Amino acid sequence: MAKKIIILIDGGHLRVKSTIAGKLYNPAFIERFALTCKAPDEEVFRILYYDCAPYSGTVKLPVSGNVHTFAGSDRWLSDLAAKNLFAVRRGVLKFRGFKPKRTPVNPAGPPTDADFDPDFEQKGVDMRIGLDIASYSANRCIDRIVLVTNDTDCVPAMKYGRKAGLQTVIIELPNGKPAPELIMHADFKRIVQWP
Repeated sequence: MAKKIIILIDGGHLRVKSTIAGKLYNPAFIERFALTCKAPDEEVFRILYYDCAPYSGTVKLPVSGNVHTFAGSDRWLSDLAAKNLFAVRRGVLKFRGFKPKRTPVNPAGPPTDADFDPDFEQKGVDMRIGLDIASYSANRCIDRIVLVTNDTDCVPAMKYGRKAGLQTVIIELPNGKPAPELIMHADFKRIVQWP
């Protein structure tokens, strides 16, 4: 009998690793990737995708003080949520200022705005992953949790799921090893290839 699974994908983690690998990051790619995480003896109950919409807002540039507006569309998240078996859980992207691209900032002369990158921080994603693991652990409608993340903040939720009787699988991406703490608290490590 097939094991029922949920696949939980930390979008920030997947986006960074797939972009480094030269993949076009869009809903079709995310769907293909999610389906590679399923083993032959498993049936997907649901795919939960956690991410933030692009930041929208106006900020002052770090050197010139000129105003810069960030404007991003969250249409791709809506498109992903419309796919079969997918549910999108949205965190919030916070602007934390600017950080230098390199140190020293500009050895050739005075710094310019181009020497800095915006610094954004995802908020609420790991909390949502933890809550979903707890919820699925409590209602026992699945057998396994398949987790695509490298965030060790998920360890307490993984422990909770295992204590509730669920098996946990941590996914290893082609260009990144999971944190040792995640492997220690998973029942299985599964290596997947890019679709």
